[in-house]
Amino acid sequence: MITPALLPYGDAGLLLEVADTAEVVVLADACRAADLPGVLDVVPAARTVLLVLEPGTELASVRQAVEKLEVRAGEDAPAPAGSIEIPVVYDGPDLAEVARLTGLSEADVVAAHTGRAWRVAFGGFAPGFAYLAGGDPRLAVARRDEARTAVPAGSVGLAGEFSGIYPRSSPGGWQLIGRTDAVLWDLDRDPPALLAPGAEVRFTVAGT
Repeated sequence: MITPALLPYGDAGLLLEVADTAEVVVLADACRAADLPGVLDVVPAARTVLLVLEPGTELASVRQAVEKLEVRAGEDAPAPAGSIEIPVVYDGPDLAEVARLTGLSEADVVAAHTGRAWRVAFGGFAPGFAYLAGGDPRLAVARRDEARTAVPAGSVGLAGEFSGIYPRSSPGGWQLIGRTDAVLWDLDRDPPALLAPGAEVRFTVAGT
């Protein structure tokens, strides 16, 4: 059973601290599904879930509602309706290095990256950047020893347990295995971010 530490977050929030990102995904899903009283938004991060409260909401009532949630560690979070498909050209400059680090062939790296659905655990780093979790554990690799000064927009990378897509050109130290034409952030779109926390993402080989 997941038993988060419950901490006041100013006078309009409750911060739930858990052990790891897998627990964050399950707990955030449970909080959204429970329609907790007075909660305006559920904001996940790497080890926490922030509940943003309506002004005037009693913190004690929200705390009690959270404590009544029965969320088990390790259980699969319910998949959202539908998936977001991201076609990728797997020709990244670090693909060979990822293969070396994991002991897989380059083809096996691609198969592992596309072989199971990922979940958007949380956003950060830049508008539209999503930290994707729940992929094949064999793909967990360290960041590059030296970050690049400029990573092209659309680059698909790996770092630790996460995969991610750079929404715009920026410095970065993730291991780049491919590229996509998907637009991650568009102010003319509602919502602007293509990948929202909780969404399911499936990578495919572009052109197949």
